[in-house]
Amino acid sequence: MFAGCGDVRSPGDDPRADPRDAAKVSAGAKIYAQHCAACHGAKLEGQANWRARLPNGRLPAPPHDESGHTWHHPDSVLFGITKRGLVPPYAPLDYQSDMPAFGGKLADDEIWAVLGYIKSHWTSRDVLDARAEMTNRRR
Repeated sequence: MFAGCGDVRSPGDDPRADPRDAAKVSAGAKIYAQHCAACHGAKLEGQANWRARLPNGRLPAPPHDESGHTWHHPDSVLFGITKRGLVPPYAPLDYQSDMPAFGGKLADDEIWAVLGYIKSHWTSRDVLDARAEMTNRRR
């Protein structure tokens, strides 16, 4: 990790989603507002009762702030889910989700920018330490 660098944000495991890149985070904020906020919340708060299934059996959109579970996943998984939707290998074959695939709407660089924006909100020492540990285990 970047201990002693003064910046408490961790870049995570893929430099294309670097939350320290101000231009990328700014672009990601705009893309997030246009394509993600309607479901995941303008402040990354997710939908109410996101852990409880809806009448149709699907789960509401989870938060992308530190109260959710997004930060538990490696960048490659978050990229894959955003690009392809919740399909294998990111979910079981018959999993039903309202999460659309954005691969046909957003370029890869735009998806990475959104992930950088989301990650820029993960600032608590607990989350950063957990992500650093996860990243180190993957190497």
